[in-house]
Amino acid sequence: MEDVLEVYHRPHDENRPLVCLDEASRQLIGETIQPIPAEPGQPERVDYEYVRNGTANLFLAFQPLIGWRDVIVTERRTAVDLAEVLRWLVEDVHAEAEKIVLVTDNLNTHTPACLYEAFPPEQARRIAEKLEWHYTPKHGSWLNMAEIELSVLARQCLDRRIATREEMDQEVQAWRSARNDREVKVQWRFTTADARIKLRKLYPTLE
Repeated sequence: MEDVLEVYHRPHDENRPLVCLDEASRQLIGETIQPIPAEPGQPERVDYEYVRNGTANLFLAFQPLIGWRDVIVTERRTAVDLAEVLRWLVEDVHAEAEKIVLVTDNLNTHTPACLYEAFPPEQARRIAEKLEWHYTPKHGSWLNMAEIELSVLARQCLDRRIATREEMDQEVQAWRSARNDREVKVQWRFTTADARIKLRKLYPTLE
């Protein structure tokens, strides 16, 4: 926990950008009957029956210090899918950076090993060397600012039925563009000093 909190209080550095990464699955739900549009004095009417169309996975990469985020919609959330997101961050988004300071939770796929499942050893090593990993503790995923962004995305964009992965991608990209245009950042106020007071029960007792 203190490691992640220390990272959040570093100043912005273009050579070592901070990227918070998280992922979430969303169910794809289609309509059995076309909804009746809203009219003056009458809200939209949606039938209670629906069709399950499987799930889609959302990888969200967030740079809280500059107010930039992107969402990658995939069919699955395997180690190979994660590796492609990491490759994109290293080779496309931050190709000129010295290191990417990466904050993520400790899911079993969130290790440099995922790169070797997806790419030749030379490329995997090259990508791995540009990543500085920082993990949120078990039961402490709330420390990942990308999780906050996923919550906002769910409330502002995904709180309705979306039938296909293509439709979901269109919707989240529109949300991403609008939020990036406003450069919405996070002002993180929880510090190590706060943690040692408010969460002191998590620290060992020395006698």
